[in-house]
Amino acid sequence: MAAQNEQNAPRAGTAGRAFAGSGAALVVAGTVALLTRQPWLFPSLGPAVMLHVEQPGKPESAPRNTVIGHLVALLAGYALLVLTGLADHRSALQEGVSVPRIVAAAGSLAVTAAVLVLLDAAHPPAGATTLIVSLGLLRTPSQLVTAFAAVLLVTLVDWLFIRATGRPMPFWAPSKKEG
Repeated sequence: MAAQNEQNAPRAGTAGRAFAGSGAALVVAGTVALLTRQPWLFPSLGPAVMLHVEQPGKPESAPRNTVIGHLVALLAGYALLVLTGLADHRSALQEGVSVPRIVAAAGSLAVTAAVLVLLDAAHPPAGATTLIVSLGLLRTPSQLVTAFAAVLLVTLVDWLFIRATGRPMPFWAPSKKEG
């Protein structure tokens, strides 16, 4: 029983930090959203924040990968909206799924995945971001700029929180593994 309690103690500490860190990041972004009436909260911030606070040492959690991942995703999603003629359409939730919407969704995810591999910037939550855009949930240039600013904000809040709690997280890029 004592051995089990010793094993659970680190997990409880990690859970507490995950609770506090994820809550702090979204409260900050939510407050900015409330004050500006802009989309500073959107679904793929959740998994990005969870990666940061739960696994700050993983390459996928590095600020570089987060920032590049979401930027590529936003650009790919918007490019596919434009290429498929859907930039001025309502979202897939309102209009339903069409062949152009499938092309936009599949194309934006494929482009995002390929570019992130080429840039060595894996960040799985970016896959959700590109779908949020290509499905039309965020689709105007101003919404995309706000979404990118939100990514920068929560990444900074998470980085400060992780450093304040004494855990390692790279300043920018993940460390290169020696071969």
